[in-house]
Amino acid sequence: MERQPTDSLKIMFFLISLLFTAGSSENDLFLDFCGTWRHGKGSLSLNIDISTGCDGISISASESSLSIHGKITAQCRRSDVIPLNQFGLDSVEDSPFCLFWEPLLDQLKLQVGEHSLILCWPGSLLDTCCTDLSHGSNTAKAKYGIMNGMVRNDVITAKIQTAYNFGGRSTKCKALCDQVSLESTYSDKLEDTVTRMKSIEHPCAYRAEVEMKEGFRGSNIISPTTTGESSEPTATVHLPPALKQVAKNNNKVVCTFFRNNSLFQEGYKEVKVLNDVVGINVENEIITDLSEPIRIGFHHDAVPKVQPRKCVSWDTRKDPLQVKWLVDGCKTQQRRATHTECLCNHMTYFAVLVQLEPRPVHHLLALTAITSLGCAVSFISCIALIIFLCRKRGRSKEQSIPIHLGLAVSLAFLNLLFFFTAVLANVEWESMCVWVGAVLHYALLSSFSWMGIEVFHTFWLVYVVFNPSPKPYIWNLVGFILPAVPVIILAAIGDIYGQRDVVPSDDIFNPYKMCWMKENDKAFLAHICTNMTILAILVPSGIVMLFLVYRQIRKRDEWKQNRVAFLSIWGLSCLFGTTWGLTFLDFGPVSDFIVFLFCILNSFQGFFLMLRFCMLDWIRKQAAGSTLGSTSTGSTRQHMLQERG
Repeated sequence: MERQPTDSLKIMFFLISLLFTAGSSENDLFLDFCGTWRHGKGSLSLNIDISTGCDGISISASESSLSIHGKITAQCRRSDVIPLNQFGLDSVEDSPFCLFWEPLLDQLKLQVGEHSLILCWPGSLLDTCCTDLSHGSNTAKAKYGIMNGMVRNDVITAKIQTAYNFGGRSTKCKALCDQVSLESTYSDKLEDTVTRMKSIEHPCAYRAEVEMKEGFRGSNIISPTTTGESSEPTATVHLPPALKQVAKNNNKVVCTFFRNNSLFQEGYKEVKVLNDVVGINVENEIITDLSEPIRIGFHHDAVPKVQPRKCVSWDTRKDPLQVKWLVDGCKTQQRRATHTECLCNHMTYFAVLVQLEPRPVHHLLALTAITSLGCAVSFISCIALIIFLCRKRGRSKEQSIPIHLGLAVSLAFLNLLFFFTAVLANVEWESMCVWVGAVLHYALLSSFSWMGIEVFHTFWLVYVVFNPSPKPYIWNLVGFILPAVPVIILAAIGDIYGQRDVVPSDDIFNPYKMCWMKENDKAFLAHICTNMTILAILVPSGIVMLFLVYRQIRKRDEWKQNRVAFLSIWGLSCLFGTTWGLTFLDFGPVSDFIVFLFCILNSFQGFFLMLRFCMLDWIRKQAAGSTLGSTSTGSTRQHMLQERG
């Protein structure tokens, strides 16, 4: 389809205007100052003294403090002394830092090491902005101060200076905002010009004010519509009548709409802020516990069902320097894939967060309680089973006892470690979780190995009757030594074991921490090559062997006793590791049921094994003289229950 003549004219006039406008733009859109703070190893602090105006800003440093002073903001005022030892800076002499200033949002952020501190929260567009911060005269060289000072990656000087001074100049915010729109558009390809003309978004925050007069019955505020194909506003806010009763000293409500501000994503990798962030406040008042909630509707891109959404608010009271999203005080209503409504009973910044990876776990608290209880019971049961098998080993020559004993030992070790993994994950010793994760992986592989030995040994007893079974030291080599080989290799590769967060679906900001494999590509590949590969071999082999054993004993008289049949097959399924096969069924509408069943069966596995061995021993004693109670080690086909007991 050919372009219409009017489109060609639009392109021509648009490009001409871009050339003239972009060529005349001289304002700086931000300040990005970075350097390295050379300091002592004692007590360190950050001194802030920021106020409104446009005189400029000074960044200075000494042996014990980093200071930021100046008048550059439109509405932000801050005077604080903040301890920095909490960030671990006292253990080093050089700390890299960066100071970011965005005049359009009146936003000031300091990054020290790996920590970001919000000195001035983002605000709405006002009349004048302080921009064009030019570098002033250098100070004298010193032992402590700022070295390698840079502005937008351009090095000013590599020497250690005590301070850097920048002077500012006021300009119209609206003109600066228009400049951003034109420059971002001009940078696009020529063939996309018409498309861009139809979808340019104003980069500045939109501010709306509502006067709550007498008889206030609520009000609706709508964000500016985008100029793309859809004319639907990205966010809507409904202020309830109850707000008038709570706001005592001020009747003006300010609502600000922010789009694509990277600050709100600060510090979160597993979640994503969807499009708009809405700030609602009454000047100089803290509004909480509204009897009727504020309704905020967010219209966004379609979100898959597997990625849950949560309405959150930015907690600016407990720690105003950190970006911390909380679910407290907000309820989430997912209207459809592209619409989420938040009902909040307070005022601050609001947004919708989407959980990305890993997939959040439903009912994590209940699953954790079941697993912890199961591991504790299984550990105690395995210790009891070890004592039982050791005593039985002294008066019986059954070939299966050493193998049962090896499985009981490995399961006891696995359950003990898993029970304490959450406690050890919170120990403030970074290498602790690496070691615990590696040892836990070894315990899991060792348990799988002994289950595989159980399968192989049963096959040997059933179908290789006339040859002796391999010696016990061979089983110990395969069950205890061989699993250590892949763990040692993975530990040598590095960045595989460590702290892992299991994210609950009902509180994505309060993950369950454990020591295991990390969430990266190397750890995922290691999980597939070790755990999943072994299970892919173990589970089918166990199921086949379970079927073959069933065929051997189903016609025996004692098999007709229900409790014997149940304990035999149930115990064998635990011995052969078939219950771990549920991990392959965790999908679809029965996912939650499978997860609960998996936790119950495998966390209580040690208890079920102990129960099976003790019950079968009791039954044999009750049926002394019968085939089930015989101590003869003749044909394994005739004494399968005894041999597997």
